[in-house]
Amino acid sequence: MALRRIAVLALSAATCALVPALAAPTAGAVTPSEQVRQAPIPLAKGGDQLKVTVTESGSAGLDGTHVLKCHPTGGDHPKAEQACRTLDKVTRWGKDPFAPVDPGTACTMQYGGPAVAHVTGRWAGRPVDATFKRDNGCEIGRWDKLAPLLPAAGA
Repeated sequence: MALRRIAVLALSAATCALVPALAAPTAGAVTPSEQVRQAPIPLAKGGDQLKVTVTESGSAGLDGTHVLKCHPTGGDHPKAEQACRTLDKVTRWGKDPFAPVDPGTACTMQYGGPAVAHVTGRWAGRPVDATFKRDNGCEIGRWDKLAPLLPAAGA
């Protein structure tokens, strides 16, 4: 049975849907969709790399520009291992963890401070060019979801 699980991990989501016999769950087994979510997303040669520029966060040592490398972990980001783990956790097939708030979204009127972050590079084989602010509830939530890639409020 272990051989079947390994084979399923190597298959794409579309392929798993086509071969349900291979992916039939057993008691306590992880379903194919969970295996696809848990399996690492295929990476471009050299892994993932992001350049993170943060200003006015009020966090000593976290303002400035840092490079984060994942798969393998490296760069000069002060919390590289935790940031890579967080990004792996929030990365889902078909979802962009760096996507802006959808236009027309109702957001609470609150202010999380003057901090601004700009993230560029490649993640999960895709280009990234995203700006983060803390000027309303939605943007604060978007920022906090990526901590410690971005410094936590009051850190």
